[in-house]
Amino acid sequence: MGYIDKNLNAGETVLYETRLHWIVMVRSILLACVLVVLAGFVFYYPQTNASLDANTLHLLQGAGALFLVAALIVILIGTARRNATEMAVTNHRVVIKLGLIGRRTIEMILNKVESIEVKESTLGRMLGYGTILVIGSGGTLEPFQRVAHPIQFRSAVQQQIEKLP
Repeated sequence: MGYIDKNLNAGETVLYETRLHWIVMVRSILLACVLVVLAGFVFYYPQTNASLDANTLHLLQGAGALFLVAALIVILIGTARRNATEMAVTNHRVVIKLGLIGRRTIEMILNKVESIEVKESTLGRMLGYGTILVIGSGGTLEPFQRVAHPIQFRSAVQQQIEKLP
């Protein structure tokens, strides 16, 4: 159960939920791959060079293990970053929560939403991500980048606004 589910008002239900697209993980995945390759090299080098003394061999094995642990940490941080963002449309408001330890929430009542702009690059259209710009009354601008399925998010907000009395 996420932040949004825990903080619903009485009679409020989540109608559409999304989060950041997996593309936010690309940097973490690439860095982890580099670290795994370095670990592989550090583990492989002693096999090809029999003249290494025991201390150097242990040092290289420790370095290889550190590279593997660092790769795992990089992946975990990327995953936590992706999962720390929640976006939802309820029958009363748009709720967006950012952050895991430090938290920022944006909650905009549906009748205060003037428009939602969606920006998608060519790659974003192919992979299903984009930037959502929620514009509230009074000119409040809230951009959210690399959101999964931004068109569906916008449609859910528009459908709920049309249902308002």
